[in-house]
Amino acid sequence: MKLNPDNLPNDVDLLKQLLLETLAAKDAEIAELKHSVQRLLEQFRLAQQQRFGASSESHDYQGELFNEAEVTVEEPTELAADTDMPVSPKQRAKRKLLPKDLPREVIIHDISDEDKQCECCGHQLALMGQDSSEKLKFIPAQISVIEHVRLKYSCKHCETKGMQANIKQAPVPVSPIPKSVATPSLLSQLITSKYQYALPLYRQETLFKQHGIALSRQTMADWMMKSAALFKPLYDLLHHHLLRQDVIHADETTLKVINDERVKSYMWVYCAGADGPSTEPRYQGLRNIVLYDYQDGSRAGTCVSRFLTTKQTVFNGYLQVDGYAAYQQASNKLVGC
Repeated sequence: MKLNPDNLPNDVDLLKQLLLETLAAKDAEIAELKHSVQRLLEQFRLAQQQRFGASSESHDYQGELFNEAEVTVEEPTELAADTDMPVSPKQRAKRKLLPKDLPREVIIHDISDEDKQCECCGHQLALMGQDSSEKLKFIPAQISVIEHVRLKYSCKHCETKGMQANIKQAPVPVSPIPKSVATPSLLSQLITSKYQYALPLYRQETLFKQHGIALSRQTMADWMMKSAALFKPLYDLLHHHLLRQDVIHADETTLKVINDERVKSYMWVYCAGADGPSTEPRYQGLRNIVLYDYQDGSRAGTCVSRFLTTKQTVFNGYLQVDGYAAYQQASNKLVGC
């Protein structure tokens, strides 16, 4: 109720009554507004909880929103009640064509010779076209045995004369891990499955057992270590190219090592290069390289300085790191993340 100052009565008691009525109306209006604000806040918190929180969590501020369906019914939107929005038919996404370079097996489905006669006039039906569809076939990996047979030759004439026989034989084939059954294809499969697709060795052991092959995880772990030694020249070459870049990004994180007495071990990562393939001149000669450096139990700054300095190359560029103090031991100019 609005009061016009020009029309106020002169009676004091009547003025007091009008003032009390006005205050009561304002108090009621404020209480209603507070209630509305509280309800909106609860709705917002509930929406945030439903979107980001775990479904099992409960909060004290849920209040009257324990039955959110009733709230929805009590306050329908005018748009839903008054507006008849046109509903467009949902378009089905087009299936992407399978790669053309995959091996392709074409199966022709034809009707019988009897069905190729017209039922109306009896004449021969003519081919008018065809419909085709593609199915993706999966051929499981095959395991086979390569048996190397080395023929041996000796001189029978020398044997008959009592002379020492001259024996010749083809040399032993080169193997990545001598005196083992591992071939390059088998090692690449084991390494890719473990490090690219996160398939532990004990699961790979189970897979081989299903094929009747006894290949223990201990044997495969030994092959992993010996394969790492084979990759050492390649790692050193990448290390050499990495230290010749203008900028290197570095970081470190903890790593859990099974059966290691140390509480923590660390894996350091050093990388350089562009974010992706680029033909820009400023990226020409820039090599995308990521190298890992395992340190058993050490997070000291000497790990950084040792990695950035080799007998052949010393890194003289910018080192982009976080605020960890160990990076201060590097002689390079540090750049913040």
